[in-house]
Amino acid sequence: MTSVLILGGGPDAEREVSIASAKVIHQGCLDAGLNASLEIVDRPTLDQVQSWRADVVFPALHGRFGEGGGLQHLLEQCNIAFVGCKAQASRMAMDKMGTKLIAARCGILTPAACIFDAEDIDVSGASICPLGLPVVIKPVADGSSVGLHICHDEPEWNAAIEEVRADFKAHPHRVYMVERLVEGREMTVSVLGDGCDHLRTLPTIEIAPAQGVYDFQAKYERNDTVYTPDPELSDEARAGMADDALRICIALGVRHLARVDFLLTDDTHWGLLEVNTMPGFTSSSLMPMAAAADSMEMPDLCAHLVRCALEDHVKIHPGIQTR
Repeated sequence: MTSVLILGGGPDAEREVSIASAKVIHQGCLDAGLNASLEIVDRPTLDQVQSWRADVVFPALHGRFGEGGGLQHLLEQCNIAFVGCKAQASRMAMDKMGTKLIAARCGILTPAACIFDAEDIDVSGASICPLGLPVVIKPVADGSSVGLHICHDEPEWNAAIEEVRADFKAHPHRVYMVERLVEGREMTVSVLGDGCDHLRTLPTIEIAPAQGVYDFQAKYERNDTVYTPDPELSDEARAGMADDALRICIALGVRHLARVDFLLTDDTHWGLLEVNTMPGFTSSSLMPMAAAADSMEMPDLCAHLVRCALEDHVKIHPGIQTR
């Protein structure tokens, strides 16, 4: 029986979301007949990673360390089979600005954006909006809409800047970006490894928050967000977003799974927002919802991802014995 170690927690802002995801994955693996165990971690060391004994590690961590390449690098150093992207792809996808640059190189449209400098002020002492309002301010390397600010006018911009500056003091290494605000329908396309050698898209899901934007509260603290699998779309939009999702994932080097977020402005125009290489697996998360819309329930999804990790590992290390 294949043994799987599911990791939850991590040192980043999305720790509690990660723990919730890990518990769901753990139950899914058990229901699939796998020998699954759950471990809540902070920032494991190389020695700790080397001590793990499982055929596959399923790191359900979110944030810069757990999803952004740090943990993946440790797993690679220890030659451990694991679900999700390798370190290099994880780092690139976690960097929203880096992802935008790669998207632009691929001809994939994405809203204009730039790095935010908290010290960028004019002669009056006011902070300058580098793109012109309205804009979104958000961290370059965090998910779950952590630190997200929507600014339609100068009062909202000034209020957001005060919060960002306060956050800089608490987290001096956090980098923020400013992105042009585009109004439209929020869409997400989940990508799944199919036979491990190829990627395929799952049904598109439309996200409609009851109020405002799809922020942390709308994702995890309220129950009024409406999710519509396979929403009414033009054939051009449906196929185009699916194609863009596959192209950006291939360009980044994604394997096994990812979720790609878009804003659809009309039937023929959409823009890429970001790529998530370890999507959430909570009761309201979009990747499991898309899989279910494709007739793949949680146990099947977990077993499929574990199988992909094992098969990929054997290809890289032929003849290796599972733990």
